Amino acid sequence: MQACGIDFGTSNSTVGLADASGARLIALEGGSPTLPSAVFWQTEGAPPLFGRAAVAAYLEGEDGRLMRGLKSTLGSGLINDKTAVGGRAVSFKDVLSRFIGHLRDAQQAAVALDRVVLGRPVHFVDDDAAADAAAEATLAEIARTCGWREVAFQYEPIAAALHYETTAAAEELVLIVDIGGGTSDVSVVRVGPGRAARPDRAGDILANDGIRVGGTDFDRLLSLAEAMPHLGYLSATRGGGTMPRHYYLDLATWHRINALYTARTASDLKALRAEADHPERIDRMIRVVAGQHGHALAMRVEAAKIALSEAEAARLPMSDLTGGPNPVIRREGFEAAVEAPLDRIRSLLLRVLDQAGVSAGQIGTAFLTGGSSQLPALRATVQGVVPGAPLATGDMLGSVGTGLALDAARKFG
Repeated sequence: MQACGIDFGTSNSTVGLADASGARLIALEGGSPTLPSAVFWQTEGAPPLFGRAAVAAYLEGEDGRLMRGLKSTLGSGLINDKTAVGGRAVSFKDVLSRFIGHLRDAQQAAVALDRVVLGRPVHFVDDDAAADAAAEATLAEIARTCGWREVAFQYEPIAAALHYETTAAAEELVLIVDIGGGTSDVSVVRVGPGRAARPDRAGDILANDGIRVGGTDFDRLLSLAEAMPHLGYLSATRGGGTMPRHYYLDLATWHRINALYTARTASDLKALRAEADHPERIDRMIRVVAGQHGHALAMRVEAAKIALSEAEAARLPMSDLTGGPNPVIRREGFEAAVEAPLDRIRSLLLRVLDQAGVSAGQIGTAFLTGGSSQLPALRATVQGVVPGAPLATGDMLGSVGTGLALDAARKFG
């Protein structure tokens, strides 16, 4: 009997299957087990495109609307809103349903199953239990609409722990640090070869907590620090003020970009240009919005962030989108821009150790997973909290999906 676990991520998604021999991720696009969580909704009534195909259609200038960061709408007011695509009103819940339905189709093509374990962050929404419960209920409703009869949930860091456990040679306490696109989740879990087959692992979870901070926040802050000033962000106006911030905040935030593509925004920016001390910068902003280049710019910023994991400096190529310069970003500038969320992650790590009732010295391994787990500043933050523990890195984008499949086999097997 096989079981299915699905990691619907803010940036990437996977589908895992497990049986008596273990767990594996299935290919979702072009032989790859990861699918970018992106939808391109075409304006001519054609079916939406998903993943890399969605991004390619947008970059090639096809008529339609790209949507990324879809998971971030769960637990927010956006989930019940609609967005205009080619004269039609499409709800964000419908967009999520189509994307998750695409994952369901891939699973059904591999093996017919009607039960699934979905991953979820420890908190969809920080400090709001009602909104958090509503987000899980919405995701469960969408999954049932897509065809799964029985839907269960597992915390994403616990799933990562189950995946790490398959390689553990001895029993130990592991600090699981899952830095996803939209959330950072941390757990202290007791793992070991003798524990893997136990049906109830509740006693092995010593602590589990999370915050709504992730890789897309790093992208946003890097964009605001290095890209948006060239488009007029914080520029002075003739009245002694500065340009309104909300346009730039939307442009730097994946799931808010499409909100700028309105006639009202175009009119507002034109009026603001007349009041700006540096109108040429506002011209660049107008060019990006008029050409609907927001997602393309966000992708360039994300690529620069990733490059800074290996290099001390990276160029941000954006002149073709903005008509402005191609600035060079230095790693220290990026790390300064993301200092606040790193401080929040450091506080989270300390809080989870305290909740678990263990000292840093009792942690055998810190296991890092998630798309931002390779950032040097993030790794240094974790190492600073548990200086004596080796840092282990699993499949950055696949550990959670594999662990969810293992959990599904335990729940449904």
